[in-house]
Amino acid sequence: MLVSELDFYLPPELIAQTPAEPRDHSRLMVVRRDSQSLAHHRFYELPDLLRADDLLVFNDTRVIRARLRGHKPTGGAVEALLLREVETNLWEALLKPSARLKVGSEIKFASPDNALRVAAKPEARTASGWLLRFDLQEDIRALLPQLGEVPLPPYIHQKPRDEAQYQTIYARTRTRSESGENPLDSSAAPTAGLHFTPQILDALRVRGIHFAFVTLGIGLGTFRPIQSDTLEAHEMHSEEFEISPQTAHLIAEQRQRGGRVIAVGTTAARVLESVGNANGLVHPQVGATQIFITPGYQFKVVDALLTNFHLPRSSLLAMISALAGLEKIRYAYSTAVAEKYRFFSFGDAMLIE
Repeated sequence: MLVSELDFYLPPELIAQTPAEPRDHSRLMVVRRDSQSLAHHRFYELPDLLRADDLLVFNDTRVIRARLRGHKPTGGAVEALLLREVETNLWEALLKPSARLKVGSEIKFASPDNALRVAAKPEARTASGWLLRFDLQEDIRALLPQLGEVPLPPYIHQKPRDEAQYQTIYARTRTRSESGENPLDSSAAPTAGLHFTPQILDALRVRGIHFAFVTLGIGLGTFRPIQSDTLEAHEMHSEEFEISPQTAHLIAEQRQRGGRVIAVGTTAARVLESVGNANGLVHPQVGATQIFITPGYQFKVVDALLTNFHLPRSSLLAMISALAGLEKIRYAYSTAVAEKYRFFSFGDAMLIE
């Protein structure tokens, strides 16, 4: 399939720079796969739009302060974005500018108030960046709240007034004792979840809707447009995930009673479809996935999807086109542009059912 089939014109003014206030007042387009109809709502109407006994599956990953600013010995500025922890104090990272960086050269990173300084050295190049070793006795993770900044997607140019705006309300802080050697934190938010408020969660519970959680550590690859001419030539990025015994049990119960499994966001969908079997069941596990869901794919676990409006030529747009059908998504997106929906991380939502 040609990647150009996932292209569309998006006026720059429709790229949301700030979230809706309050966050559950964003718009919600409902796309029904069994008809040609689109319906326009507000997100706070979600409890009334879902069925009693639906199961919502959330990605509870937390965005860490993964962006660091520092300098080389020559004084040149360097910015690091921590993508994935390989082992304690060794991270896969993007470094920029990177053209003149050398293996073993020292970079000194400082906190915004210059009260904290740490040194690190690039150890090797990787397919997506560098391996960056921090010269510390303690774990760099413990210093990130003071040293780093929450990274924002490249299309957001306005810093949020509060970094909690780029964090879901159910994001879970994970420790090594809970999740092994490498806690599954993220350098990007599972943005479909940004619309939820405590009031919405309470209303969903009252409606009889069930909740389950998976964890997928989101990296920068989620924002990268596909560079190849065809989907078949694209190499999907890898992301680590965890499914708990409780979540596997809740999905099994949902299958037994014939209810729907609704993924909150493409990241939750990616986890479920990576491990689901032909019966729509999952097993508890920790692993990594490179699944690339494209038109023609048959979903095994996910019956419906709550998501945002995505970038042109992106793997996320390919996924929702696989679920709803390419022509229906084209129609929905052209309608969204005409109706001035807000796009991307801080933008509006879509329910595909």
